[in-house]
Amino acid sequence: MTLISVVLGQKRLEIVRELAPKASIVAMLVNPMSPDAVPEIGLVQEAARSLGLELAIFNAGAPNEFAAAFAARNPDALLVGTDPLFVNRRDDIRAAAARVKMPAIYPFREFSSAGGIVSYGTSIPNGYRQAGIYAGRILKGDKPSDLPVMQPTAFELVINLKTARELGIDIPATLHVRSDEVIE
Repeated sequence: MTLISVVLGQKRLEIVRELAPKASIVAMLVNPMSPDAVPEIGLVQEAARSLGLELAIFNAGAPNEFAAAFAARNPDALLVGTDPLFVNRRDDIRAAAARVKMPAIYPFREFSSAGGIVSYGTSIPNGYRQAGIYAGRILKGDKPSDLPVMQPTAFELVINLKTARELGIDIPATLHVRSDEVIE
């Protein structure tokens, strides 16, 4: 099973551009200890250059490093990396972005459900469901080596309008109409 999340950083940056069209500096929150950090940063840096954006890297490898990362610079918008630490600490990250009224995009819908403005990514629960289906097939006798690698075919764009209103951020109509879910 794969979630295909690292390569979606480029698309998330495009969405940030729509969410904050006047942004010139976008911060990217990454866990420097993650093996996915370097490839994810590289892909997003490439996209930032093509969009004419400056990318500021916020390193946070532990929850107590979030506040310092946000205090380091004052970017115009935030893109949160895909590290599992961030999913587990989504409330802390969302609160830190809200304190400075920063438009932000997150990698999974769980962030928008917790009050993040916009998320774009694959469905974690669907990944677990697919893993359960595979476990059932294996328990019924299928050989794991005969089963194909499963990849997501759908990606969710979730917008939290309540949070956007609280932060005074207007959601562009282009994002609104493409959204899979709007949290009022």
